[in-house]
Amino acid sequence: MPEQTDGGGEANDEVDRSGRRHAGAYSQCDPRPAPESGYSRFQAEAGDSRILKEEGYIANFKSTEDDGHKVLRVYLKYSNNNEAAISNVERVSRPGCRVYVRRSEIPRVLGGLGINILTTPRGVMTGRQARKQGVGGEVLCEVW
Repeated sequence: MPEQTDGGGEANDEVDRSGRRHAGAYSQCDPRPAPESGYSRFQAEAGDSRILKEEGYIANFKSTEDDGHKVLRVYLKYSNNNEAAISNVERVSRPGCRVYVRRSEIPRVLGGLGINILTTPRGVMTGRQARKQGVGGEVLCEVW
């Protein structure tokens, strides 16, 4: 059973903002928006945007400068009939209730049709990668 602990921190807040940005952009009227958020090294280099691109959920992302501030621009991915690649992003671990799992307890998302993003001692990775490397960690979110 996943271990839940109390705690606080900035990394999960960034994950929450990023997940809401990705999921919320798909619900806008414009069929191909490029949502932007404040730049953070976590999101751009080691975080969820890199994983979502590797797994095929977003087309691309890049950091740009807008009015002297760095922003992270995410290019969303759609199928040929304009269906979004991301159906839902659900946050699992929260600053008030962290969810940790052992390598044998890493949950599968929709029977393998989705992914979960974990932060482990070896970095941020998908649940599949964590199982393969034999490490557990904190379950940040699930994407499908």
